[in-house]
Amino acid sequence: MSVTRRQLLARGGASAVGIAFTGALAELFTGGPAAAVPRGRYGPLLPDPAGLLDLPAGFSYRVLSREGDPLRSGEGPVPSHCDGMAAFAGRDGGVRLVRNHENRPEARHPVPQVPGLVYDRGGKGGCTVLALDADGDVHAEHVGIAGTAVNCAGGPTPWGTWLTCEETEDTAGTKGYEKDHGFVFEVDPADPSRTGAVPLTALGRFAHEAVAVDPSTGIVYETEDAFDHPFGLFYRFLPERPRGGTGSLRAGGALEALRVPGVPDLSVVQEAGTVLERVEWVPVPDPGAAGTPIRLQDFGRRGITHAQKLEGCYWGGRNVHFVSSFARASDGSGATHFGQVWTYDPRKRSLTLAVVFGPDTDVRLPGESPDNICLAPTGGLMVCEDGAGAQHVFGVTRKGEVYPVARGRQDIGAPGAPEWGEFAGVTFSPDGSTMYVNCYTPGTTFAVTGPWH
Repeated sequence: MSVTRRQLLARGGASAVGIAFTGALAELFTGGPAAAVPRGRYGPLLPDPAGLLDLPAGFSYRVLSREGDPLRSGEGPVPSHCDGMAAFAGRDGGVRLVRNHENRPEARHPVPQVPGLVYDRGGKGGCTVLALDADGDVHAEHVGIAGTAVNCAGGPTPWGTWLTCEETEDTAGTKGYEKDHGFVFEVDPADPSRTGAVPLTALGRFAHEAVAVDPSTGIVYETEDAFDHPFGLFYRFLPERPRGGTGSLRAGGALEALRVPGVPDLSVVQEAGTVLERVEWVPVPDPGAAGTPIRLQDFGRRGITHAQKLEGCYWGGRNVHFVSSFARASDGSGATHFGQVWTYDPRKRSLTLAVVFGPDTDVRLPGESPDNICLAPTGGLMVCEDGAGAQHVFGVTRKGEVYPVARGRQDIGAPGAPEWGEFAGVTFSPDGSTMYVNCYTPGTTFAVTGPWH
C-alpha cells in the first residue's frame, strides 16, 4: 500500500467515508527542512525558505495576522493562542474571519477588553475579527468579544454568526474570574455590538469544544472536551426559536445528551464502517451544572455514552460529524485509539464510525490526534493535526486518499528538541478559493491559495 492511500473500509460520499490509516510514514515526522514528504494529491510539500509553512508546488500563503503585532483597530496587540475560526462573506466580494483565542489567565497577550464586548473582567479569552477585501488584503482587525475564557472552537450558524465555545468549567471566585464560565457566546462578524457578550446559558455549562447547526431544523450539536474521567458527552440543543436568526438562541430550549444503548464509551468501537442504530437522546437534568458537572449527573439506570477528547464538529450534507481526538485505556477510556470521526444521521437516528486515524504502535506516525476538521469545497475533509512531532493539515478525499496540504515550520522547541505548534481553525472562503488556517503557537493566521482541484 502506498503512503498516500489507506484501506477504504466503508463506501459512499464524504458523509459516509470510512478510512483506516495504516502504513509506515515516519518520514512525515522527521525534523529539519530536508525532511521527506510523500507525494500526495498535489505533490510533495516543499520547504518554505521563510521557515513558516511548507506547501505543494503552485501553492502560496499570505500571513494575515501574527500574535503580538498591533491590531489594526488600535485596541491592543493581536491576542495569543489562535484557535477555532470561520469565514463569512463580507462586503464587495471580501471575507470576514472570526478567530478564537484560547487564552487562560496566564496568556501573554489577552484579548483587549473593549467596552460593550466584555463578559468578565477576569477573562483573557475571546474572539477577533479580520475583514479582508476582494484581493485578500486585511483592511480591518478588531475585537469581537472579550472577557471570556479558553475559547477553543465553535461553529458558524446558518444566519451568518459565529458561536464561540469556552473549554472550561471554572467558576466565579477561581483563577481571578468574577463570573462562571463554560458557555457558548454568539458573535456577529459584521457588527459585534449586536451580539455583545451574552452567555447562551440554555446550551449548557461544560467544557465546550465545537458546535454544528442543522440548517433545516436549527438543532445545535455540541461536543464536550472534558479533562478527566468520566469523559465528555455529545449533546444536541433543541431551540425554542429554530432558525430564528441573530440572538434567537437566547430564547432558550432543551438540552439533551447522546445515549447509545449498550455502548457506555464510544472508544470501544474500533472498526471503521460500524453503524450504531437506535441512538437515543436523554434530557440533561441540570444544563447549568449548578452543583454537579453535566457528565457526572444522574441520567437514570441506563446511563449515558461518554467519549474522550471530543473536539471538532461540523455539519455536512444531511449529517453532523464530530471528532474524538484520541482515547487511552490508561486514562480510563474503554479502549485506546488515535483518533476517530463519527457521523450522526438525524433521519435514521444512527451513528457511524466513519474514519479511524492512527497507527497501532507509534504515536509519532501521521493520523494521530485529529482536532479541528472541516469539509473541503473540493470534496472530502481537511483535518488539523494536534499530536506529537511535525504538525500538518491533511486532506482526505472521498475515495480515501490521504494527502498532506501544509506543514508547520515554526519551531517552538528547545535547542536540539524541535517542536511545532498545532494547526487549528481550518476553514475556506465562501467561494472555495482560499483556505484559512491558524497556527496555535506562535499565534499566526495564514491564507493559502493555489490550484485547488
